[in-house]
Amino acid sequence: MTIEFHPSRPSTLGVEWELALVDKVSGQLVSVAEELLDAVRPPGADEHPKIKQELLLNTIEVITGICRTVPEAMTDIRASMAEVREASEPLGVGLMSAGTHPFSVWHQQKVTNRARYNELIERTQWWGRQMLIYGVHVHVGIDSRDKVLPIVNSLLRYYPHLQALSASSPFWGGDDTNYASNRALMFQQLPTAGLPFQFGSWSELERYVDDMIKTGVIDYFNEVRWDIRPSPALGTVEVRVCDGVPTLLELGAISALTQCLVDDMSRRLDEGETLPTMPSWFVQENKWRSARYGLDAIIILDAEGNERLVTDELADLIERLAPTAERLGCARQLDDVRVILRAGASYQRQRAAARAGGDLPSVVRALEAEMRAEVPFEGPYRS
Repeated sequence: MTIEFHPSRPSTLGVEWELALVDKVSGQLVSVAEELLDAVRPPGADEHPKIKQELLLNTIEVITGICRTVPEAMTDIRASMAEVREASEPLGVGLMSAGTHPFSVWHQQKVTNRARYNELIERTQWWGRQMLIYGVHVHVGIDSRDKVLPIVNSLLRYYPHLQALSASSPFWGGDDTNYASNRALMFQQLPTAGLPFQFGSWSELERYVDDMIKTGVIDYFNEVRWDIRPSPALGTVEVRVCDGVPTLLELGAISALTQCLVDDMSRRLDEGETLPTMPSWFVQENKWRSARYGLDAIIILDAEGNERLVTDELADLIERLAPTAERLGCARQLDDVRVILRAGASYQRQRAAARAGGDLPSVVRALEAEMRAEVPFEGPYRS
């Protein structure tokens, strides 16, 4: 099988943000995506170009066009969010984004009636029905197919950095899981989801996809749901590691970190460098550690097994990538990673909101308020 990769302008950007629709009074999820999407659909169009349907009717996704900079992408998102808010207010619907909803339960949610979603649920059954999760996806443009897999493989070294920063799913069905990101471990239960294989050549990837199609595991390449994957049709590497985040500031910071990492790797490849990788067993352990402990995770740094606190690593990484961010026009957004470190990641802020309010609807109200404010509310949230 041949998979054609369509090169993109280097380091161009696309961002996808999944949002939960909640009742403004109870905080419960509400299955009103179709009504909301009808309200924002331009006259004569089948759908809004940047506000999309998702697996569950309690979810919509806001996406950007192809952007050159993170500020441009955030301006794009903000404009779409204004349309969503105008449509959601009359419905009595609030907006939030986190890896999971704190207390709504999966078996009460309705699935969008589309063939590809129905097929997914038919195949995956109990696990598929439990995908009450929300994430952020960041696409970064790649100008050569030969760079794609080296970048995917090397990005796995930074998996725990991205997951710890975005971790926002401590609660599941009303219980505190004691994980920072329960979403990360839920999503990997689906076939072809989870960590990617570290292929050494494009032909190995083609052979894998051919095998999956031949044996009926998938019908199309986009059904490979890895946490980091090539997107051949768009000419990007797509990073799907992150939990849904509540604020535009966090979305911009994560987008900037992702764009800077990919751009840095792309330039190093241009200079003839071989990008470092880690054994798959270390990558897997780092995923678990960052899902469990979030910003308190001690992560494995390299193939030699050296370890360090993820927050210390992030502080040094921001410094190292600062010239890249300046060149890409996202210096402020990359520096906003420090705001997350100071304020606490969303999982920490959610637990603090639950303690302060005495119940989990207080968490939903805090998430809604942060989304409106576009910045995280700072406080003594570190555990």
